Amino acid sequence: MPHWAIFSETSTPVRELLDLLLHGPYPDGFKALETKKGVLFSTTEIAWFIEEELRHDRKILTKNTPQSLQSMSSGERKKALFSYLLSQQPGYMILDNAFDNLDVETREYFTATIESIKDSIHIIQVLSRRSDLLPFIDRFTSWHRGQLYWHKKVPISAGPSAKENNHFDQPLPSPSEQVVYKHGSLIELKNVSVSYGDKPILDKINWKIKPGDFWELKGANGSGKTTLLSLITGDNPKGYGQDLYLFGHKKGSGESVWDIKKEIGYVTPALTDRFRGYHTIEHMLISGLVDSVGLYIQPTDEQKKLAASWLSLLGMKEQGNNYFHDLGKGQQRLIMCARAMIKQPLLLILDEPTSDLDDASAELVVQLVNKLGKESTTAIVFVSHRNEPGLTPKRILVLEQSLHGSVGNILR
Repeated sequence: MPHWAIFSETSTPVRELLDLLLHGPYPDGFKALETKKGVLFSTTEIAWFIEEELRHDRKILTKNTPQSLQSMSSGERKKALFSYLLSQQPGYMILDNAFDNLDVETREYFTATIESIKDSIHIIQVLSRRSDLLPFIDRFTSWHRGQLYWHKKVPISAGPSAKENNHFDQPLPSPSEQVVYKHGSLIELKNVSVSYGDKPILDKINWKIKPGDFWELKGANGSGKTTLLSLITGDNPKGYGQDLYLFGHKKGSGESVWDIKKEIGYVTPALTDRFRGYHTIEHMLISGLVDSVGLYIQPTDEQKKLAASWLSLLGMKEQGNNYFHDLGKGQQRLIMCARAMIKQPLLLILDEPTSDLDDASAELVVQLVNKLGKESTTAIVFVSHRNEPGLTPKRILVLEQSLHGSVGNILR
């Protein structure tokens, strides 16, 4: 039974391809699927089921459990979707970047589970990262600018290699205002624990983030990484009454959430979805100076000069007046990183910044993050389920699950 891998690029959307594979007309090489039932395993499918729960109170993937799909971790959601799709008795299954946002253990679970069905169901794996390739795949194609190209073996990764080329060889632009920080640590947690009802999440976490630190935060799906980040950003009320210090002030001592957030730059793939209007790239960067979604004031000459310096660093010097939504996903992610860093905040949180990117684009993001960690006084917290090649954090905090909640293990 043949199985296919389709290597995709960040710059080329796959929606058209997925529609062809599900509904036809089937591309050459996939004609055997015309008489078979196909199903799609994708985060977009999960988003549709979540929408059904929220808007119509209709539980499909979780109808046999009291838990909602929205409250589940990424791994739990994907397991629920996979079980549902198998219950449909498909002839073939399309896996659209199935391993994104999954920890090592959950990836191994899915690899073994998919291997167990390969003799009865055709697998079409659409993937951006070559390390995700399933071992039994025997036919290889790539999707580039709306066309399928066939290969006798795994194709070489497209695009420039950040390992071989230094794409960001200019110095970091200086911020318009230099932040003077008078306290010792930016963030400090002393024996901080969090539970929701009877479910313990974090157990006696001790963590100190100082100016200029470069941390990687790791842990399995459901280990409490999101909860820990929400404590740092001041969004989680569980921080009250605990030894939690945010930018020199104990949580609950009179600071506002705005006082905390103004010191933090934040990058997450989901943040891009908030910028749906016709924003130029220049305005996207300048909006990071005024903390707005889009720019609704006339930018000053100084702000435009700073934005131009960042565009020059990113190799996008002539693109300032182009629209953000016209960029490929990789370039959008670089712009979002620059937007979060344009005023060089005290703390930069990068939550899965390489998610949904191909190998070449992910390498560029990692190279930029390394530069930020080396050349700025901004403390960085990089969160990822992947072991990103080339990432150079100074220290790593690993959340390890236990019966009493996750404990923090610091690796130097």
